[in-house]
Amino acid sequence: MTKKKPLVVVTRKLPEAIETRMMELFDARLNIDDAIMTKQELIDAVKEADVLVPTVTDKIDAAVLAHAGPNLRLIANFGTGVDHVDLQTARSRGITVTNTPDVLTEDTADMTMALILSVSRRLAEGERLIRKGDWAGWGPTLMLGHRIWGKRLGIVGMGRIGRALARRAKGFGLSVHYHNRRRVHSDIEDELDATYWESLDQMLAHVDVVSVNCPHTPATYHLLSARRLKLMQPHAILVNTARGEIVDEPALTRMLSDGEIAGAGLDVFEHEPAVNPKLLELQNAVLLPHMGSATIEGRVDMGEKVLINIKTFVDGHTPPDRVIEGLL
Repeated sequence: MTKKKPLVVVTRKLPEAIETRMMELFDARLNIDDAIMTKQELIDAVKEADVLVPTVTDKIDAAVLAHAGPNLRLIANFGTGVDHVDLQTARSRGITVTNTPDVLTEDTADMTMALILSVSRRLAEGERLIRKGDWAGWGPTLMLGHRIWGKRLGIVGMGRIGRALARRAKGFGLSVHYHNRRRVHSDIEDELDATYWESLDQMLAHVDVVSVNCPHTPATYHLLSARRLKLMQPHAILVNTARGEIVDEPALTRMLSDGEIAGAGLDVFEHEPAVNPKLLELQNAVLLPHMGSATIEGRVDMGEKVLINIKTFVDGHTPPDRVIEGLL
């Protein structure tokens, strides 16, 4: 007798190759229209699914998980961050959660470096000048930005992405400083010529560029609070490609508007997809629509991770990318 395939509910449209393989391996219910599922649709999904494949746009909280049916045993997240999933409730209900680490590292580090350059050299402002037809030709004082060679980069969170960013930063002549929950191994510090700051406050006051690369957890909510942002030097810039909730966005917006810090490059926002209207008015803010990992290769690799995690779990083994709360 043929074993029944598990019902896998996928909340968003994934790369075609991944969806095809998903259909071959499982009883997959796809989201062809790519419309973000409502809370009720998520509740309906967890009631009947064996496996749920959500993304960052799906809030899988206690209220949704309260309706989980007895068959739901795996949430295979399409993405590295799992702050949108109530891990404690999932664990209490015997539901395993997996994610897709490693495959987003290089793409996100590339985007972080791009934002550092964009803000420092005013690339977005220059592009807007051209498009508006306001460019009258080269001038000695036109669109002056700041050199990044020789500046200090402060990385908040020296995980995979933080280390990948540090390697890039070295090539651009930045000196690498970092704050992390735990100091990294001395071999990594030596490789990156990285200076460790036990005090985040002190690091913020001494660097020229701050890059947010830590995960969003209850402990990192508004880690860069209004008080901490005020420690940054007036010429400094902040780049965030992690999660918007890590930074006090209203405080950051006020400081950018008042010239208390020089600029910001943001790929994520505290209440996305909503963006603070005041941010939209600022010339010294480069704003991107959460596209740090948006490469074709990256998305396919993420999908492959999801497939492996589901197949391993369904076959009765511990999936390779199981999320453990205390290690985030």
